[in-house]
Amino acid sequence: METTFKHVYAPTVAKQNSSTSLWKQFINWADQQEENRFGWTAVSIAGHGCVFTIVTVAMILFTGNNFIFWPFAIGAMTICLVANLAALPTKITIPILFFSVLIDLVIIGICLTNGFDLAASYR
Repeated sequence: METTFKHVYAPTVAKQNSSTSLWKQFINWADQQEENRFGWTAVSIAGHGCVFTIVTVAMILFTGNNFIFWPFAIGAMTICLVANLAALPTKITIPILFFSVLIDLVIIGICLTNGFDLAASYR
């Protein structure tokens, strides 16, 4: 006599949504860019230092030379430069580069809303 019952267990497979957040996808992409590290360093230092910082400083000067923008423009370039000189991984340096460019673009936007005032540059 058999006293145990044999239960048939049929698990159902529920497909889970494996969507990752946009930030996580960006960090994964930045982590994969480690082999292009020197290219990102060159873009970061030369591109940001020779293009974005110069344009930002010119906009500050042409729109009245407001002192409050200077520390932010200098700080944006500094965080980018320090992150690259510290040889941090690309998953850190690429977001820092984009953040510092965002700071520069915000400064440029604010300066453009103030309007051009070349006479105030010499005061």
